[in-house]
Amino acid sequence: MGRLNLDQIAAFLAVVRLGGIGKAAQGLGLTQPAVSARIRNLETGLSQTLFDRTPGGLRLTRDGETMLRYAERYEQLNELVERHVVNPDALDGLLRIGSAETVAQCWLPDFVSHLHRRFPSVEVEINVDVSVNLRAALLTREIDLAFLLGPVSDFSVDNIALPAFELGWYAATDADIRDDDPSLFLDTPVLSYARNTAPYRHLKSMLLERVGPGVTLFPSSSLSACFRLIESGIGVAALPCALAASYVAAGRIRTFDPGWRPAPLAFTASFIGGGQRHLVATAADLALDVARRFDGHKSVL
Repeated sequence: MGRLNLDQIAAFLAVVRLGGIGKAAQGLGLTQPAVSARIRNLETGLSQTLFDRTPGGLRLTRDGETMLRYAERYEQLNELVERHVVNPDALDGLLRIGSAETVAQCWLPDFVSHLHRRFPSVEVEINVDVSVNLRAALLTREIDLAFLLGPVSDFSVDNIALPAFELGWYAATDADIRDDDPSLFLDTPVLSYARNTAPYRHLKSMLLERVGPGVTLFPSSSLSACFRLIESGIGVAALPCALAASYVAAGRIRTFDPGWRPAPLAFTASFIGGGQRHLVATAADLALDVARRFDGHKSVL
């Protein structure tokens, strides 16, 4: 029998879990020929065929089913070694992080800074997107750790609840708006999160219930653009208080109170167990610590 290695086992597990060479390559950040070569070398080393190549794709053979059980144990053992033996300074590799924009504009930079100090040899890749896309990327293992509107309801995903973001209503400093005037939502466009997000759907539902069908919504994928549009008097918006604080302090926008506000945005740090579970789980715990510090500092201001 030839010598097995972690790269071959990781490729084998990725092909099984993701359902093919192409998806495994994407999940591992490799080319398809590289993944195919690792599977071929593993089969050669074992002198066994692990997959049946069928028109419908790869299917585990009986030997492949047996190998899967041992590969998962191998993966778990490797995780225990990383957790209890390996010096954090020696851990390397790529950690792919997906983040919703709200988190990206608040505490994500502090998190990445802390993460780099904890694991200086780990390369960090960041993708900022809406939560629905981050969820899909997480489940297809295109990212390792997601900060998104959660939790992700899937048996394979671990979710760590993060401090929520309170929302407040904001308008231009010179806007002629009375707190007790419900008609303002009929006269003024309401800026919001992107159309394919939970905050947009929640806000739209609340406006329909409280104001009626005549509200004009301007969805945007950019929170910074929303604040600029508020400042210019284009419309009003319910946005995270943590992000609005600097605009209000600088006198660029102001708050108002129509007597209601959308529910706080509840985020999670979500990840799937795998070959880098120790690293990803540690990063998720670190994110919780950084988010709590940010939330505590915000409460003091």
